Amino acid sequence: MLRPTYPPTDTYPVGMTPAATATPAASTTPATGPALRITPAAVATGGAAVLVLGAVLVSLLLAVAVTAGSLAVLAVVLRSLRDGGGRHRH
Repeated sequence: MLRPTYPPTDTYPVGMTPAATATPAASTTPATGPALRITPAAVATGGAAVLVLGAVLVSLLLAVAVTAGSLAVLAVVLRSLRDGGGRHRH
């Protein structure tokens, strides 16, 4: 139903011919390998960086957990001191 209609391929104005395409000159530079080479040393360095980053993040998480635990114990002790008054002394 709605099919596009394309003009004929030779619809250049009279007196105008399509320009010839110029072929590029051959390159004299030698072909080089990929810009980024993955060597075993690079893989080992990346792996070491991942391990160090993981250790740092785990130690930070452990520090937060220890701090939260100590604050919870402190809250219980302070609550006990506040609510207990001096009733349990003999």
